[in-house]
Parts: sequence; structure tokens; C-alpha cells
Amino acid sequence: MADWQASSAESAPREPECVVQLRAVRKSYNVGSPNETEVLHGIDLTLARGEFCAVMGPSGSGKSTLLNIVGLLDRPTQGLLSVCGEETTTLDDGALTRLRGHNIGFVFQFHNLLGAFTALENVMLPMLGAAGFPSPAMATRAAELIDSVGLTPWRDQLASHLSGGQQQRVALARALAMNPALLLADEPTGNLDTKSADTVFELLRRVNRECGTSVLFVTHNPALASRCDKTIMVVDGLIKA
Repeated sequence: MADWQASSAESAPREPECVVQLRAVRKSYNVGSPNETEVLHGIDLTLARGEFCAVMGPSGSGKSTLLNIVGLLDRPTQGLLSVCGEETTTLDDGALTRLRGHNIGFVFQFHNLLGAFTALENVMLPMLGAAGFPSPAMATRAAELIDSVGLTPWRDQLASHLSGGQQQRVALARALAMNPALLLADEPTGNLDTKSADTVFELLRRVNRECGTSVLFVTHNPALASRCDKTIMVVDGLIKA
């Protein structure tokens, strides 16, 4: 299997040892209106370089909101958030987009592949978005990642023609295209059968161990959570010890 590490100029250098820090982070919706609702109530969280952390909790507890804030897809209402050593709460949208694109990979429950694109083309998309134009190095990097998730024979297959487990492995390869310091996985095995779920989890674990990539892994599966370095419980918008 190919090395997970990027060799191309499109990937960003590694960042400091503490990959994520949240201090007293709160998140409210409909701020200033009679329907204002606070979803996160003061979250403190630190994720170290190379740490594999499961996030568990009941539906509606704030897990996805927390992941969206860490992934710079949403902003906290209050508190401080640092990603790869950069304090983010004062950054404008363009700076957040650049920081996210070069340092964070996403794998979601629904793979969000483009069905009319091949597996290889889907994996190339983050690199293309960063550079603005295709290059041979991007195709080489994407092919290496496809190989690494065990899908070499399916490189040129349309994503819509792949099985659910194969699609999720392509999504993982795509998440690694920029060699991110942080990988966010929101129920990535939730729609898969037991064998496919175990395959995807083991691929995540291998990336974590071989590359030192930090992982936040949201799951409802206690068996998978027990195989992570640590587990945090989110209940009613708070982290419970």
C-alpha cells in the first residue's frame, strides 16, 4: 500500500503538537431573538497531536455542533478556539477557509461524493480547490490514496457505481488529500454493515498511527469507541467526565 504522507507541494506542513483547543466555547442559535437557544454551554477540550478521540452522547446532545465548530464550519458564540496553533475566533471567512482546507479533513456518515465523478476525481477535488488548476502531481497523490484504501481496481469507477463501504473508503481517501493534521469523522460507519464499518475504522486507526493525524470520531457504537485512545461524553451541551 502507498504511503499516506503527501509528497506533493499541494499539501501543508505539519502544525504544532496541540492540534485543537477549546476554552469555554458556547454556541447559540437565533441570537437576540425570542427563540434564542444555546446548544453548547461552555466546552473545554484539548486534542493532542496523534490523539484518537471518540465523541459519544445521545442524539441532540451537541456532538455535531461541536464537530462543526472544531471543523471551522461554524463559529462559536463565545469562547476561544485554536486549530493547529492558530486562534480562529477573530479570523475572517477567507482565512478560516484556508486554514480548514489545509489542515482539516472530513469524513461524514453520508460520503458526499460526486456520483458523476470517478473515485480518482473525487479524491483530487480538495487539491484542485486549493490550487485552482489540476496537475499531474494531484493525480499521482490521488492514485496513491486510492491504493492505500484498497480500491486500486476501482480508481476509474464512477462513485455512484461503488458499494457503500467502497464509497466511504473513497471519502476517507479524499479527506486525506491535503495531508491534514486533523481528521473529523462524524458517524462514518453509521450506514455500513459490520464488516465494512470495521474496515473503515481500521483505516482511520492506521492513518492515525502511521501519520500522527489527530482524529475526532463521533460514534454511537461503544465497541468502536473502546478502541480509541479516549472517549468524551457530550450530554446536554456539556462534556461529562
